[in-house]
Amino acid sequence: MASLEHSCYRLGDEPIRCPKCSGSTVKNGKILGKQQYKCKECNKRFQLEYTYKACEPNTSPNIVALIKEGCGIRSIARLLSISASTVLGRIRKIAEKIEQPAIVKGKEFEVDELRTYIKKKDKPIWIVLALERSTKKIVTFTIGSRTNKTLNTVIKTIELAKPKKIFTDKLKNYRFLINNKIHSTKQYGTNHVERANLDLRKNLKRLNRKTICFSKSITVLTAILKIYFWY
Repeated sequence: MASLEHSCYRLGDEPIRCPKCSGSTVKNGKILGKQQYKCKECNKRFQLEYTYKACEPNTSPNIVALIKEGCGIRSIARLLSISASTVLGRIRKIAEKIEQPAIVKGKEFEVDELRTYIKKKDKPIWIVLALERSTKKIVTFTIGSRTNKTLNTVIKTIELAKPKKIFTDKLKNYRFLINNKIHSTKQYGTNHVERANLDLRKNLKRLNRKTICFSKSITVLTAILKIYFWY
């Protein structure tokens, strides 16, 4: 009975549960006149109502959903009634917690590049993607200039998985980076990864061909792609 006496209850017998672990809670003072609660199991502090929308527990999932629906930073800020700087900060935090998926050994992969730009159209960069053919999922990517160094970042990652075959287009750089025994440039060999590129352009406004939306930094673009591919 002692534990029940210290637990917080609302509407009679309905207890207030922790939004993180569903543990029992106790009152933990007030902030700006609003009651704060503390979880007895995970020590998380929270409120039932927040003055600033960004503090609500469903803000991060909503940001992820809106990113995947193609909304820009300012669009997300308007829809969620929070500041654009808060959206950017939250995107970085979400991306930092995302781990790159493990690559299964002995599979076939497709590699392709997608052109975009940062700030100015006269300064293009390329997103290099590697797709695993059987699952049709992106397993790794990198962003940079269209050079051997950028392409090799993706190729070396794939080669650690001892691939059966790597399919690319006929860009001559690949001939010097991939072993001829596992390299293929056959027609329609990159259909799946090219479709993934098309989906990227369709779903992320900043990558659309005819749009006023664009990326201001590689850091934010990388974070958004990690969320889009692997969240």
